[in-house]
Amino acid sequence: MRETFAGMPWWVKWVAVPLLVLFVFGGVITSFLGFLIGFVFKALLFVALVGGLVFVVKKVGRGGSKSSSGEW
Repeated sequence: MRETFAGMPWWVKWVAVPLLVLFVFGGVITSFLGFLIGFVFKALLFVALVGGLVFVVKKVGRGGSKSSSGEW
């Protein structure tokens, strides 16, 4: 493989081959990036919602009466 590319001009190695890779695998790359970005967004949203829930529960728990912990 190395001998094959050794005789090629620079533009084949650095322009044509990467463009062919993007053309052939472009859909797979964009699908993977879309999945990854969506997963990170959902994970951050989950962390924010859990944090907000904990904050609200602690805020409501302190403001309430000092009765037993099982009552609202």
